[in-house]
Amino acid sequence: MSSANFSNEAPSGQVNDPSYKTKGTEAVPVIDDNAPVEDGLLPEEADSDRQLAKDDTEAIDESNIIEEKTRHAKPKGTYREPSDEELGLNKLE
Repeated sequence: MSSANFSNEAPSGQVNDPSYKTKGTEAVPVIDDNAPVEDGLLPEEADSDRQLAKDDTEAIDESNIIEEKTRHAKPKGTYREPSDEELGLNKLE
C-alpha cells in the first residue's frame, strides 16, 4: 500500500488554463477565461426584490379564484359500487 504525500495547503491565486479554448472551427465555441462577457441584465432591471414583488403580484391573480368547488354543476346521481353482474363477475354454479 503506497501513501502519497499531499500538501494540505491550497495554491494561491486564480487558476487559468486556456488550453481548452476552441480555435473557432469547432461546433461549440468555448471562450477564454479572460475574455469579456456581456452582462445580460440591464442595471435598472437588476433589482431582485422588485422582480420578486412583481412575480408575486402576477402569481396572485384574484380574478382566477372561484368560491365554489363545482362551478355550479348539478349532481348527476349518487356514487355507488357496481354490482358483480355489472362488472361481469358471475357466481359459479
